Amino acid sequence: MGTIMESNHLTPTIGFSPVNVGLNKSSASSFIEANTEKIRFEELRDEHIIPVFSATNEPLISHHEFIETVGTEVQNWFANEDVLLPSIRVSHPIKGRIPEARYKRASELEPWESTLYYERMMFCIEIPSIFESVNGNHLSLVIGGVKAFSKDNLYGKRPSGEQHFQLFIGFQNKVCTNLCISTDGIKLSQSVTNLHDLKITVLRLLHQYDMKRHIQFMDGLGKFSINETEVAQIIGKARLLRHLPEELSKDKFQLQFGDNQIGIVARELYTDSSFKMTGKDIDLWKMYNLFTGANKSTYIDQFVDRAVNAQHFMQEILAHKKGEKQSWFLE
Repeated sequence: MGTIMESNHLTPTIGFSPVNVGLNKSSASSFIEANTEKIRFEELRDEHIIPVFSATNEPLISHHEFIETVGTEVQNWFANEDVLLPSIRVSHPIKGRIPEARYKRASELEPWESTLYYERMMFCIEIPSIFESVNGNHLSLVIGGVKAFSKDNLYGKRPSGEQHFQLFIGFQNKVCTNLCISTDGIKLSQSVTNLHDLKITVLRLLHQYDMKRHIQFMDGLGKFSINETEVAQIIGKARLLRHLPEELSKDKFQLQFGDNQIGIVARELYTDSSFKMTGKDIDLWKMYNLFTGANKSTYIDQFVDRAVNAQHFMQEILAHKKGEKQSWFLE
């Protein structure tokens, strides 16, 4: 397995482009499924317009600049590793047209008369040469990010210029393409005003990531199991949580998975070919992957929050099984 080394640079030494990437292929694209479509980096860069702050007409950091910034730092940091091209998913298209075509019917528009950008984008860069086997599953290192222009104040009278991004690092389970990710001390939502600040945030994430600790946590999940009754408690209380009065819910672990995702977990307990419950028990590694699998049905702007929340939830359940603390979900 490769190792993460500290980087001493703050500016890229190589540009981010397909010719500079070690392998001429992209990461698996099915890390998220809900309401998204795959897109090429070149299409984002060459064909999409860039949103602006309406009051000042200043452009925001575009999706392709976000990917370029992260991709360049990843290539520099892992200079001796195989770095795949980014896999990119987008959703919520914002369509428009040039002024000259404002009176045309939609069916009459020429391709060059239409404009387009996507409000939400998520990308994932895989480094397959850094891998580990955890509980019989092959995992490879991934770094990625999420951008939703809806999080920025595009129409404010006095825009601050702050733009919001999410970054993550972790592992992709090659059995199912589930993402087992972490932010490792970096806030889930980072506010920056320029590309230099974004580079600093990327480098901080790479520097702070404790890969050994992350692997040990995931490996440890396979050593503890819960029985069918405990599974039923978790599923039932997960549905109950969102309906509790505030005074009763405030001291409970705030599981962020909605009824749709919890329903997927319940279904896959008995049908998933890799992680279903066998007999009357299921280990926490399989349970964790049922949650990360259900997270693939989440919209882009909620994906990282729920992915990290799933990790923290398994830490809660694991601590209960070890006798370190009591969890309401298993009381």
